[in-house]
Amino acid sequence: MLRELKPDDFIVSKTDTKGRLTYVNRIFIELAEYTEDELLGRPHNIVRHPSMPRTIFKLLWDRIQKKQEIFAYVINKTKNNNEYWVLANVTASLDERGNIVGYYSVRRKPNPRALEIIKPLYAKMLEAEKRGGIEAGLKVLEEKLHEEGAEYDEFIISIQQ
Repeated sequence: MLRELKPDDFIVSKTDTKGRLTYVNRIFIELAEYTEDELLGRPHNIVRHPSMPRTIFKLLWDRIQKKQEIFAYVINKTKNNNEYWVLANVTASLDERGNIVGYYSVRRKPNPRALEIIKPLYAKMLEAEKRGGIEAGLKVLEEKLHEEGAEYDEFIISIQQ
């Protein structure tokens, strides 16, 4: 069953540097169908959906480990095997010396028109990954960006509007 965020809902979570959840807000708990105790200390990928291309997560980790923010459309799986889509914004949390001490993510409801573009793109990326791994998935993404005449960030933001 597809679950959806309300237009004004925001999912907020924080992780340590290994991606283990250290904070989850009430909306995350409710949407993911877990208790707070079931989430805290667990890897954030507890909500990873098998339809999510690994390429997107590689791009995400590459960016945030360089202290760059990223926006990405993500499909998540709940404890009860339901699913929900989000537009995620992920950034590194820094200490006073600029060292990464964790990661911070805010997710909101994606534009349904954006998902009409993202769902077939992700399906194509997944198929490519099955044949040629993350490199093949990245090639599919790069072809789409070339077709759109946009860089990744510009493309993601433009389809959300």
